[in-house]
Amino acid sequence: MLPDKDGPGVGGEQSFPEGEDPSVSLFRDYLRLRTVHPEPDYDAALRFLDRIAQELELPLKKIEVFPGRVISIMTWEGTNPTLKSILLNSHTDVVPVYQEHWKYDAFSAFKDAEGNIYARGSQDMKCVTIQYIQAVRRLKARGWKPTRTLHLMFVPDEEVGGYKGMETFVKQPEFHKLNIGFALDEGLANPTDAFTVFYGERNPWWITVHCPGSPGHGSRFVENTAAEKLRHVMNSFLDFREKEKHRLNTSQCFTLGDTTTVNMTMVKGGVAYNVIPAEMDVSFDLRIPPTVNLQEFERQIKQWCKEAGEDVTYDFAQKHMNQNITSTDESDPWWNAFSASCKEMSMTLKKEIFPAATDSRFIRAVGIPAIGFSPMNRTPILLHDHNEYLNEQVFLKGISVYERIIPALASVAALPNEA
Repeated sequence: MLPDKDGPGVGGEQSFPEGEDPSVSLFRDYLRLRTVHPEPDYDAALRFLDRIAQELELPLKKIEVFPGRVISIMTWEGTNPTLKSILLNSHTDVVPVYQEHWKYDAFSAFKDAEGNIYARGSQDMKCVTIQYIQAVRRLKARGWKPTRTLHLMFVPDEEVGGYKGMETFVKQPEFHKLNIGFALDEGLANPTDAFTVFYGERNPWWITVHCPGSPGHGSRFVENTAAEKLRHVMNSFLDFREKEKHRLNTSQCFTLGDTTTVNMTMVKGGVAYNVIPAEMDVSFDLRIPPTVNLQEFERQIKQWCKEAGEDVTYDFAQKHMNQNITSTDESDPWWNAFSASCKEMSMTLKKEIFPAATDSRFIRAVGIPAIGFSPMNRTPILLHDHNEYLNEQVFLKGISVYERIIPALASVAALPNEA
């Protein structure tokens, strides 16, 4: 295979390089849209999705959650629309790039001789968006009809926390009208033959600890300084970090998602070399698994602050408390439909708690079971990394995977609460 040099199609139309699968060409066209923070070109994504909806002959609804932040929903109505629907969720935005560290332009969707497609969003998560679309296209082409209604949802701002996207939308009447029973959202690549499936997420806590103290001249031994309290706080948090790191490194049963990660991310204080500051602040990024008692954990933080000295306080920039997880018991009809279809394809599933955060957490928080899944095995995890890529054969296999999973989920028989 020769490396591909084709650029985007004229006027945003699809480009079909000679000999390339049309699904791959569509994927590469979508990757070239610069929906990158801090100023994502969401209008380009909306135009792209308009075109897709017309091709699929599906109605497209647009809901502006915030000015310039539009959620698009394509709906394929089921033959029994009173049943709970299936949500296929994906986000349209991508994280920034440091172009000097990339082999190729991060928005050129360059394909090398091995079929690796380099672009920001190739793993996170424009691949899944196009895999949903192409699986639906194939299912419609062969005349299949879903029993349960399918919603393909495309949301903005997941990469900046989701406040102007899914977090707000799940609280609105338009979301509840979708009558969702089960959701699929993004997962991660897996370097082995297995496919990783995520049934829960860690809670992000972003905390700043404020350490006031006695100011003074830099030439003296002043008592009760902010720096002494700061050191005590830092040691408490970082000692706990070492214990968690040790647990991860010494247990074969643990994955990153089973541990509480602690990272010191900001330190603030001081005005001059020779002035002892009256206050110093330190900030931490904590990710806490759903198995941890959050109230007890906060009591531990209070104790660390108390031990550091008088008047040490803390506040949260972010404090998520949702510990809902999705059942992966074979008796659960949703999980059974998902896992059985994967087994039919001889896929090995590895169940984990997601180590970071996705829009799934907002879906689970309103009581809807959600699975995080991106069908990318034999692939290094490169989301948010330099030279993010996905091989075209792995991408194409993912379409076939969804072509089996979607009918399985849409055919789940009426549940007791739907009778």
